Amino acid sequence: IARQSRQEESATNEYWQLQEAKNKFSQIVHLAEKRAQYITVRGRPTAVVLSVQEYEKLIRPKPSLVDFLENSPLRGVELDLSRETDGTRDVDV
Repeated sequence: IARQSRQEESATNEYWQLQEAKNKFSQIVHLAEKRAQYITVRGRPTAVVLSVQEYEKLIRPKPSLVDFLENSPLRGVELDLSRETDGTRDVDV
């Protein structure tokens, strides 16, 4: 993860030092409704404040491949998967 300079951090308001995050927690929560807010400790991203909507997207169970295929609008469509067995084909080189 690339580290942002202090000027870049304050310009984007996405990265907050822990002490600053403590002092501006309400503001960070409000900003998190629009974009994730990163909390840093000693210059390293350590925690993230997300909106409930983004968090729920992350924890929502993902359908398995079997579920996806079973719910496909193409389920039941018969496909011709036979292959020609007459040997080679002519190819222009």
